[in-house]
Amino acid sequence: MPKLSIISFDGTRYDFDVANATTVMENAVRNAVPGIEAECGGACACATCHVYIDEAWTAAVGGPEAMEEDMLDFAYDVRPTSRLSCQIKMTDALDGLIVHVPERQA
Repeated sequence: MPKLSIISFDGTRYDFDVANATTVMENAVRNAVPGIEAECGGACACATCHVYIDEAWTAAVGGPEAMEEDMLDFAYDVRPTSRLSCQIKMTDALDGLIVHVPERQA
């Protein structure tokens, strides 16, 4: 099981063992991580699960596809490491992934 760390805007760290093929958003919602609203339920139809990928993980996670990039236009404080957590599927290759929750969602 890969490990996932989500760091909230206030610096609180949430560490989880997660199942492969689950998304970062699913794990955040399942564990009530504050700041991940996920209003569309993971359909890539909003930007309320916006996160920043820790810089050490940006290459491993990769960049957004076109539809996700379009949705990021609606996110708050978009940065080069911005992604929608509903679009990041956990795998053994992402074991130890760290993401940061922005100050607020759009």
